[in-house]
Amino acid sequence: MLSLGEEIKQTKFKSEHQKAMLNIMLTANTLYASNSRFFKKFDLSPEQYNVLRILRGNHPKSCSVLNIQERMLDKMSNASRLVDKLETKGLLTRIQCKEDRRQVDINITKAGLEILNQIDVPFESMESVLECVSDNELVRFNEILDTIRNMYRSAAESA
Repeated sequence: MLSLGEEIKQTKFKSEHQKAMLNIMLTANTLYASNSRFFKKFDLSPEQYNVLRILRGNHPKSCSVLNIQERMLDKMSNASRLVDKLETKGLLTRIQCKEDRRQVDINITKAGLEILNQIDVPFESMESVLECVSDNELVRFNEILDTIRNMYRSAAESA
């Protein structure tokens, strides 16, 4: 197992804070690259999978593009463009609201649900990598990540 220093070929860090920040960034990039390769087998991007997962969680109710955007893991994703691509693939449908023509209701299709069912089991095996960490450690790890994310957001908003 490579340490952060070994992986990026750096022996000294300004502080443990800097080392932790770099470690989080490297780990996030590693997970993203792995997920991208995994979802490519299903002709999806991680962001498209995220949209489908949101729609399945809301199924049978529909979602608006704004609701999808608010729930996305990557807030910088272009939800409208993702919806366009998934509609082209037949994985979701758009229905213009009769009461408000500006609002579009988005629903996952049967094909969208089926592809998620195909993904579920192999994706769980990717998650099993975390079995080397105890449940108690994962609870604490999630708390730490929540703290970091919220503090980072707070600092960014006040800057």
